[in-house]
Amino acid sequence: MMFLWVIAVIVAIFILSGLKVINQYQRGVVLTLGKFTGVRQPGLRVVVPIFQQIIRVDVRSTPIDVPKQEVITKDNVTAGVDAVVYFRVLDAPKAVLETTNYVYATSQFAQAALRDITGNFELDELLSKREEISEKIKEIVDTQTSQWGIDVENVKIQNIELPADMKRAMAKQAEAERERRSNIINAEGERAAAETLAEAARIISSTPGALNLRTLNTIERISTEPSQKTTMLFPIELIDAVRNIGQGLNKK
Repeated sequence: MMFLWVIAVIVAIFILSGLKVINQYQRGVVLTLGKFTGVRQPGLRVVVPIFQQIIRVDVRSTPIDVPKQEVITKDNVTAGVDAVVYFRVLDAPKAVLETTNYVYATSQFAQAALRDITGNFELDELLSKREEISEKIKEIVDTQTSQWGIDVENVKIQNIELPADMKRAMAKQAEAERERRSNIINAEGERAAAETLAEAARIISSTPGALNLRTLNTIERISTEPSQKTTMLFPIELIDAVRNIGQGLNKK
């Protein structure tokens, strides 16, 4: 009787070991005696213990960090560049059978592509054309990883680290550019003010009595200020007469 119980327990363990649960975001690659025999969809699946092996493959979008790479740009500037790659497994059997570790292989190939592509750009282009560079890296990596059943969805360059002396030079350049723009704005403001004053003087000189009104307005402002002043007013006719006499003497 005890022997039958032992046999029953062994059979139960054998059957239970053949039950496999595959999550919704996974696919199960089945190997029978080492040979690929099919793909199991999500749910409770049964395999033959010992003879069959099931390898779960995550088919969700997966981000992987590309470590910082020391690259030399086209204009011989050393910079540290890192990125992030987003990929998804489209063909689970290829991902398992065509490479030993598809995540590691994708990361290594992305590193190589990052170094190769960024080395073809100058520093200014590297800083201003991140999207274009990222797209080129994506095309290269996607072409290679497609044979592993992987689709590269996106590549983003994250950080570009420059040498300290290059940072100082760029800061000086930016400061000089800001000063140049400030000088241009000040010059344009002074020119506009001069044009406005010239236009006002032209209008006053061509309008009879405008100068007298302007003089009276100035006298009124001065008289209201709390300071000690002595103001002497002369008729404009007297000033004109004195001016005419002076001009006559100069002609003689």
